[in-house]
Amino acid sequence: MFLLNIRIKRNLILIFIPLLISLLFFILKIKDGTIHLKAEKKFIKYLEFNPTFEALRDAMNEDVKSHNENINVISWIDILAYLAAKYGGNFKKYKNIDLKEFVNELKTKKDVNEITKKMKFFPYYREGYSAVLSGFLGYREIKNADGIIEKKYGLLVYSPIPKGFYFNHYDDFGASRNFGYKRVHLGNDLMCLTGVPVVAVEKGRIEIMGWNKYGGWRIGIRSFDEMRYYYYAHLRKNKPFNTKLKIGDFVEAGQVIGYVGRTGYSDKENVNNISKSHLHLGLQIIFDESQKECNNEIWINLYSIVELLEKNKSKVKRDEKTREFFKIN
Repeated sequence: MFLLNIRIKRNLILIFIPLLISLLFFILKIKDGTIHLKAEKKFIKYLEFNPTFEALRDAMNEDVKSHNENINVISWIDILAYLAAKYGGNFKKYKNIDLKEFVNELKTKKDVNEITKKMKFFPYYREGYSAVLSGFLGYREIKNADGIIEKKYGLLVYSPIPKGFYFNHYDDFGASRNFGYKRVHLGNDLMCLTGVPVVAVEKGRIEIMGWNKYGGWRIGIRSFDEMRYYYYAHLRKNKPFNTKLKIGDFVEAGQVIGYVGRTGYSDKENVNNISKSHLHLGLQIIFDESQKECNNEIWINLYSIVELLEKNKSKVKRDEKTREFFKIN
């Protein structure tokens, strides 16, 4: 028995000594930088975007005004992030006087970092709202009444439904959906007639274009900074898309990309199974490529943004030969 115990102890020592040496070697390698442990990526994993139309409009107007008057530039993203931090993200509390007080502080004495240094969540909202809105405002060239091209600062993005076509909508983000499985609605439905042209809200590259049993004929466009992914679904049966487009193509903001329909909710391709024709418009925010297709995708409520984009509608014209619509300047 005594000899057996000695053998067991000796075997344990023979096992643990090499393990201990290996562990010490590993620790030393980490310490001198030979081995690098992969750090977890830090990026926003959850975001709600709740500014009201009034807050978006007022913040945008201050931004545009500051550019047009050549005064200290005031970012509408900073304004909205400040208000979100002040309200705890609840824009039902929005008052224009709060916006004005912040803008006046920026104009008179302080920079935004000084004003917001005690706001713990301001950096979070600033980064999050920048991902949503960073491509919305800027300079573009337009012709004035005399035909002279001028640079004008304002909206660079368009309503998905062009000028001359009617739609109505309500805040249906998060509503229940049951086809296939129970889930929530991750977009805004714009109710309008079949065949109404759909235009790209923002310029970008076509990532998907084809059939999906939930969205029917649909097209997905990624912004050039790759932070926004626009999803246009339930397009028209038989002729859903602009026939000149394909996956990988770049599209301009306001360019016709397809036509409203009621396809989808069908395992069979090219089937109208949606009761009322409408455009489903979704916007996914992507801080890291791992978020593009996962169980924790970030889709935001577009209702207030769609309301804001009514201020900027693309002009389109129909080609009587092809019966397709195209953007006109």
